[in-house]
Amino acid sequence: MIYNDLVEAIGHTPLVRLRAAPADVTVAAKLELQNLFAMKDRVARQVILEARANGVLAPGGPIIESSSGTMALGLAVAGHALGHPVHIVTDPRIDAITLAKLKALGCSVHVVDAMTANGWQSARLERLAALREEYPGAFWPRQYSNPQNPLAYAALAKELVADLGGVDVLVGAVGSGGSLCGTARALRRELKAAGRTEPLRVIGVDAVGSVLFGQPDQPGRKQSGIGNSLVPGNLDHAEIDEVHWLNDHEAFVATRDLAREEGIFAGNSSGSVYRVLKHLAATVPPGTRVVGIFPDRGDRYVDSIYDDGYWERARLAELPLRTEPSEVPYGTEVDGWARAEVPSTPRRRLVFVESNTTGTGMLALSRARDLGLAPVLLTNRPGRYPGIGEADCEVIRCDTNDADAPAAALRARFDADEVAGVTTTSEFYLEAAASLAATLGVPGNPPAAVAACRRKSETRRLLTDAGLPQPVSVAVTSEAEVAEAVAAAGLPCVVKPAADSASTGVLLCGSVEQARDHAAKLLAITHNVREQAVPTEVLVEELVEGTEYSVETIFADGELHVVGVTRKSVSPPPSFVELRHAFPAPLDETASGEIERVVRAAVEAVGLRHGACHTELRLTPAGPTVIEINARLAGGMIPELIRLAGGPDLLTQQLRAAAGLPVELPRGELTPTGVAFLTSSEEGRLASLDGHEAARRLPGVAEVHIARRPGDPVRPATDAYDRMGYVIASADSVEELDRSLDAALDRITVRLTND
Repeated sequence: MIYNDLVEAIGHTPLVRLRAAPADVTVAAKLELQNLFAMKDRVARQVILEARANGVLAPGGPIIESSSGTMALGLAVAGHALGHPVHIVTDPRIDAITLAKLKALGCSVHVVDAMTANGWQSARLERLAALREEYPGAFWPRQYSNPQNPLAYAALAKELVADLGGVDVLVGAVGSGGSLCGTARALRRELKAAGRTEPLRVIGVDAVGSVLFGQPDQPGRKQSGIGNSLVPGNLDHAEIDEVHWLNDHEAFVATRDLAREEGIFAGNSSGSVYRVLKHLAATVPPGTRVVGIFPDRGDRYVDSIYDDGYWERARLAELPLRTEPSEVPYGTEVDGWARAEVPSTPRRRLVFVESNTTGTGMLALSRARDLGLAPVLLTNRPGRYPGIGEADCEVIRCDTNDADAPAAALRARFDADEVAGVTTTSEFYLEAAASLAATLGVPGNPPAAVAACRRKSETRRLLTDAGLPQPVSVAVTSEAEVAEAVAAAGLPCVVKPAADSASTGVLLCGSVEQARDHAAKLLAITHNVREQAVPTEVLVEELVEGTEYSVETIFADGELHVVGVTRKSVSPPPSFVELRHAFPAPLDETASGEIERVVRAAVEAVGLRHGACHTELRLTPAGPTVIEINARLAGGMIPELIRLAGGPDLLTQQLRAAAGLPVELPRGELTPTGVAFLTSSEEGRLASLDGHEAARRLPGVAEVHIARRPGDPVRPATDAYDRMGYVIASADSVEELDRSLDAALDRITVRLTND
């Protein structure tokens, strides 16, 4: 077969029966070392192509990675073929042949001088961080945690099934965890699809002195490409049933045996796998089919594994040399060939149906990993998320605006028990997430309740049925209905979309004509910013006077818990843009109790019973009046205010709820904390935002965030998307908090260009 380029030619490696096996047992080596450089050519191709497709790697953009071996070479060949400069950070252990290859392929190679207290890997990551500052926008493949690493081996699994028909035992070396875990996961799915019912046994091979399987770190170990001083995110212990450890002496002897006995000149990863294959050949029942993955060739080891003088200098002969593995309990420290059963629980996945495009959305993916969950993002356009390349998240492209596509995409990738939960940080995908959770049988709100919160006219109907206070509201579907609606709501009235986000399209109208014109404008909109069809319906509502508040609630153990009340300050009419929040709101016990009573009744009326809820209301002389109920966390940095004030981390708790984990709501004394948003008083292009560093230095200021760059268009805020940044501060009282926020905003000057 002829391939169009080297990238296309990666893979398609031979499967060779080994001589060491008896006639009634099949023991075969998958010669991944027959790739142009090695097995990780597959990974390099996968991560680069996916990054390009997702917009994370721009055409001609630089690639920066930490590697001392085959991943570096894979990135070099794939990156070069696709037109990307490649920077490799490595350490003095790199062999001369690999170094020469990298330089010949045009790579910039950066060698660290000394290891840190956490080993060579840590030292390389520090240097990599410095390079990323030097090359803004560079793509970091993150081979140890990039979900595309294990996904790269789906083709390998297909090749094994095509060549052998079935596999009983899979053996592979473990370094980043991606190759063995990815191949194992894909192979199990391939075998299941082929009707195979017998379980696949997966054996990982590690180095003595590696931390991957509960052993203490020994940074001075000599083996390369196997073992690690860090536990990478792609190592999923649930995919591995058994682990074998070999010390440097045993691994090097096995590698020489492989060359002498089988004629395969390989590296120590392949040699260690070969030693385990020989053991299995002598011990497995007749008819067993065993495959070992040989990832690396031996040319880079001519000065170490294949050099007698190196053996003497390294004093390898002083290490144990066992001919059989010792069976030990997992966690027992070993000094030579030993094996143990791997105790593991399945790593479960938390699925996000799209995300918001702020820092909170990407932060949620990171928090999911902190909870021991593997985040999976379903999206129809990965490029809309600037931080997705840093998120260590598996990205699945599908039509998230289609009712059936998300479930189909998940079923094609995972077994049902692998999905712990479904959530979203995007207002626009609350219904999709609820429907998907119901389809998969994981925790979530009733889809009808979420739909009722999204469709504001349905919210109004349910609140009316429950006899709860709310504005007079009339839904209209044509301009002709506006005059009658205004007569019912009174003037001035609020005209707003039936389903949108961030106060978009909400306008105070002072006349029937203005209300009709604005309604016509909203009714002409057929799709929202996420390309979803929107209802042909507009609400005309009574203007409710009074201070605005929001109430954050979350369900725990089936009960609705009120986390707190936030005071909100909005822009002057005609728009209703939230400009400032303070938590906890300064309310007396009577007002606070009445607000809580109304909110509890409102949440019950719409039918919500899971996760977080954000209810907005206004406090009038007659009492609280419900404005909106949202089946999600608050926006506008309110969850962060609550956390900084000493309340629960609602983002983490919402993820726990979505995954079916217990919700934890610690109670303590709260410190008044608030946020003030930056806006422009004029329309134009931003020249600069000056004074934000001075604002950061003010007493009580916790954070200043600037969301606009010079040259960006700005205008007076008509919705939340027009806000240019924010200041967060804390103080001993709400009055002092307001003074601190005012002082910070006074330090910041918005300058527009003259053109």
